Amino acid sequence: MKLEKYAPLADRMRPQTPGEFFGQQHLMGGGKPLRKMLESDVLSSFLLWGPPGTGKTTIARLIAEHTGADFHQLNAVSAGVKDVRAILTVAEANAEGNRKTILFIDEIHRFNKAQQDALLNAVESGRIIFIGATTENPSFEVIPALRSRTRIFVLNPLEKNDLISIIKNAVSKDEKLSSRKIIFEDYDFMLMVSGGDARVLLNTIEAVFDFLYKEDDSSEMQITQEVIETVIQKKNLLYDKGGEEHYNIISAFIKSVRGSDPDAALYWMARMLAAGEDPLFIARRLVVLASEDIGNAAPNGLVLAEACFSAVDKIGMPESRIILAQCVTYLASSPKSNAAYLGIDAALSDVEKYPLYAVPLHLRNAPTKLMKEYSYGKGYKYPHDFENHFVEENYFPTELQGKQYYIPTSNGQEKNLLERLKFLWRKLKKYDEGK
Repeated sequence: MKLEKYAPLADRMRPQTPGEFFGQQHLMGGGKPLRKMLESDVLSSFLLWGPPGTGKTTIARLIAEHTGADFHQLNAVSAGVKDVRAILTVAEANAEGNRKTILFIDEIHRFNKAQQDALLNAVESGRIIFIGATTENPSFEVIPALRSRTRIFVLNPLEKNDLISIIKNAVSKDEKLSSRKIIFEDYDFMLMVSGGDARVLLNTIEAVFDFLYKEDDSSEMQITQEVIETVIQKKNLLYDKGGEEHYNIISAFIKSVRGSDPDAALYWMARMLAAGEDPLFIARRLVVLASEDIGNAAPNGLVLAEACFSAVDKIGMPESRIILAQCVTYLASSPKSNAAYLGIDAALSDVEKYPLYAVPLHLRNAPTKLMKEYSYGKGYKYPHDFENHFVEENYFPTELQGKQYYIPTSNGQEKNLLERLKFLWRKLKKYDEGK
């Protein structure tokens, strides 16, 4: 058999019908939002947020093909406002002919504010159905005005069963691969190499097939771990920045610091750095951890983490590994408290759960004479006028008086805050039950 020149396997196996789509059942299963949108031909603009190779482009194309819309695709890396405006002109002509226009922009997070602004009027007016795909959190990377005009659908990393189904489907249905009987020694290694990215998975399988293929040999094709390693030329390609192993390792890293094990934390960080992780990503996570897991038990942790982030940003690798190591070992060795983290989450929960109660009059601002006449600010006690610069006062809405969200621990420097608060609020016994 003489092999022809094919498109990459990932392209050849791209699903043509919803029934051929594996994974994302919360969106594409029967009766789920995107499946209903596809089947009913009632379209609205939306963003797809998820790891690479989980089906974002495929979903957009399925919707276009099964709704009869005029489909246009841009990649934000190479496209600009001029490209967007050209498609908007086409969309105006389509609208006159009563035809929908879908504009799919891959990696929308790479568009700057001005480029995203160019979409707003067309999306709001319905002149285009906008579909954006991003691997980054839209809350940070997509402007609020565009987010407010779209729905956001979150794609999950593909499950093991989904990935195995994708492999079996390709091996049985692809003209090239089905010409031979392919036997996998172990699916797990192939799945780890792919990092959960279906595109990487399929293209790796094809590379292995091409490596093993012999025109005059019709015997079974055995795909072993050794063969895969030979083809990809890297035995430990087990960390993909957008795949499951990425999230597993950063999770192990954070939990090691939280668990006060500096040695394990250094090991997991070394795994990330050796695999080419952005050191700023690690430094950014340490800033969050310094408040979430250490907090006021060692408040200098946040200062050091912020200094670490700034230094890593200025210095770069490989020297940044030393700065990160200093920060990680300090934070892992520090006393721990999640009291601030629990406190804000408890307060946010009450904001969601209860009505938005009125601000008590004595706490209100009174910049005008009229406001003063309505008793705004009346009766407010200025703490600096009292002993210890403190006076017992209710600072809550009346309906929530006496609530407690912050429960200091007895760890590290937070113990001093606990003792001070217990002393100040001793009549109310508000802080008698520290942690």
